[in-house]
Amino acid sequence: MASTTRHLTATSHPLQRAGAWAVCVMAGRASAGQMVAADLDAVATRIVEDVAEAASADKDTPRYDWWKVLFALYPNSKATHASRPRDRTVLKSALVEMFAPDDHDRPVRPCTFCGAGSTSIWAKSMLPMFDTNKALNTLPPGLAGWPVCRGCRLAMWALPYGSWVTAGSATVLSCEQDSAEREFAERNVVRARRIMHAGFTGLVAGVRPELVTLRALRNAGPDLSATTLWSFKNDNQEPWLRVTRTRRAVPTFLAAVQGNAPLRRGWRLLETALTQRDKNGQVTVGGPAEAARLLFEAEDGRSRSLSRQLHDLLWDTDRWRSQDRAALTRLAYSYEKEVHGMEPNLSGVATLIADWIEHGSGSPRGRLAEYRNAGLNGYRLGALLYQASFRLKFDGRAVTISAEEWKPLVTQRPRAWEQRMLLAAEVLRILDQRGVVVNTPPADEREREQVEQLMREPILALHDDELGPA
Repeated sequence: MASTTRHLTATSHPLQRAGAWAVCVMAGRASAGQMVAADLDAVATRIVEDVAEAASADKDTPRYDWWKVLFALYPNSKATHASRPRDRTVLKSALVEMFAPDDHDRPVRPCTFCGAGSTSIWAKSMLPMFDTNKALNTLPPGLAGWPVCRGCRLAMWALPYGSWVTAGSATVLSCEQDSAEREFAERNVVRARRIMHAGFTGLVAGVRPELVTLRALRNAGPDLSATTLWSFKNDNQEPWLRVTRTRRAVPTFLAAVQGNAPLRRGWRLLETALTQRDKNGQVTVGGPAEAARLLFEAEDGRSRSLSRQLHDLLWDTDRWRSQDRAALTRLAYSYEKEVHGMEPNLSGVATLIADWIEHGSGSPRGRLAEYRNAGLNGYRLGALLYQASFRLKFDGRAVTISAEEWKPLVTQRPRAWEQRMLLAAEVLRILDQRGVVVNTPPADEREREQVEQLMREPILALHDDELGPA
């Protein structure tokens, strides 16, 4: 009779779940439910070998970079503590014991993570984000640690394989789509191996966990699905946790961008504008990764939105051709429609402002600058609309909108600021359509050729060399 013992469970705890996916990837299993004892043995052997080699590596070798990862997650463990043995054989013996099967001759308690029977007790030095040496002990009196079963012990130490790691932090993914979580883990397991072989300097600059997440989310399909990235540092100095999320409609937005040429052009223009290079032409800030970050909203509100970034790019009036400005405008409108369910009719107000810029006193460029200074402030925008309406009336021009149409733009209400940004995009589009000259775009043929080349590729395309040399 086949055993019904469940050797590994992927729980809702984000760190344990990320580690569980990593264990599955390392064992070549599709899910935690397929894991058998032999799989746990193989993964335990691999983790022990990698940890022992990193913990005994010289500081000037690539392997030492993996020790930095371990120190950031488990600063007081047997593998990272300053008093750890430098003899690999002695160290491996201690590590093997960490992942040994539960001894059911000892008292059995429910695992802290999955509830399975456990005979091992782990203290906070063995678990990431379970307090630090600066925190008071939160365990009940007389209890030495938390019960952790073998599967979860392995998951918590497979965590750095399944997360996006730096020398001082780790980022894990929670998603409503299991396939996206697995793909995120798969990419990171490959990246972890490359860090061990070549160190962090062997990785290509400019890739971030947000970009890897969006690729996985796009590949999971256009169904509604939210993601959460948990980024943390766990050392003994200044531990921290940062949480960013995407909205559930982001996969739908990505599918719309991929399937629509003007939206795809807008996205490529955004990526190109956000790319930064050093004096030698090497990428220091990757545009695709920076564009991906704009779809994530920080829990503390300290994140830049896609709408604001597009707004600022559109106001770079000396940069864009009409075709490019139209593509960026459509991208802004599509994002608000697909992700926030907002599809305002701004043509009337935008036409009023465009008429005033084109026909008012002074130069169109000067009036455009005046509108820019007022455009994002509800009170100042209302005053400008008032002024523009009377100026056009005094000049004998038709004003066909009423103050009621201004109301959503000038009052304090949810998402009013986004409507004001969309209004600016529409005003600039109308001016382009009319041929009102407010700029002289420079001829940057290299950038244009780059955008045209990117247009022939799917968005968020994965290139194998982005993770570094194999």
